[in-house]
Amino acid sequence: MYDMRSRAVPFRPEEVHARHKVMNLLHSALLLGGMVLLLAVCGWVVAGWEGVVWAFVAGAVGLVISPRVSPHLVLSLFGARRLGYREAPRLFDVVAAVAGRAGLPRPPDLYYVPSAALNAFAVGRRDTAAIAVTDGLLRALSLRELAGVLAHEISHIRNNDILVMGLADTVASLTRFMSLFGMMLLILNLPLTMLEQEPVPWGLALLLTAAPLAGALLQLALSRTREFDADLDAARLTGDPVGLAAALERIERVQGGFSEGLFLPGRRRSADPSLLRTHPDTRERIRRLLEMHPPDPVPGEWEPMPVMLPFPVVVRRPRFRPHGFWY
Repeated sequence: MYDMRSRAVPFRPEEVHARHKVMNLLHSALLLGGMVLLLAVCGWVVAGWEGVVWAFVAGAVGLVISPRVSPHLVLSLFGARRLGYREAPRLFDVVAAVAGRAGLPRPPDLYYVPSAALNAFAVGRRDTAAIAVTDGLLRALSLRELAGVLAHEISHIRNNDILVMGLADTVASLTRFMSLFGMMLLILNLPLTMLEQEPVPWGLALLLTAAPLAGALLQLALSRTREFDADLDAARLTGDPVGLAAALERIERVQGGFSEGLFLPGRRRSADPSLLRTHPDTRERIRRLLEMHPPDPVPGEWEPMPVMLPFPVVVRRPRFRPHGFWY
């Protein structure tokens, strides 16, 4: 499907990485700033400057509480089991090497998720981080490809993307609450407004109606930008952008999109509009990675990851669980 040896531009890996890095950081700052501005506008519409202050106070409280949620609690929702070194020694060696290059205080813990979906995700802070990998991912990818995927997740941890997306989720949730509260106030005051023959503030009603959708689209765009950034950093950490590109190509071919997502790993994304995706288009991700492709091919292919796990092969399709997650 993709030519892993092609390059879209002359080989200047440092220049390519620096250009994409600056654009990704600028894009992230603008998107997050837009979400905060949208929240401030909703707060002002509802209660003036006091509403703006209360919105930011609530956001600060959410940021203090959110990082304290144990990553083990999140992993338990997926039925994840912590792996030991003897169960996958080469996988642990890869994680330790990449985490050392990333400057993390310690390698993330590894967890096994009994799911046929091809997925991996990171939880926790730098000092309490964990990476979960599914049964399907371990059996489908070579060790070289797994190294790229694990480096991608370690990049999320190093870049504090979990905290950034937690902030975005808090801002989006507060925007939805402010919007709902403002609409309720408008509905309650509508009879009084009509009796006093004052014009109905349709502009404010339209703003409050559209704010949650705008906030959600900004959040999705921020997620896609952070994915691009994690791809680039993963390529630098492993020195092998082709390994991650090959993993993306294989997952796209097998499952219809890399990392079907934290909440819907059982859905195919190929028909979803780009604005509604949490992850960028796979072709674009691979194109950017191949821009960093060294002039000479990486010698040899890493052998497939042997499954040394004491678990049977998972063949059932991912399904929706009562707690709201797919695996």
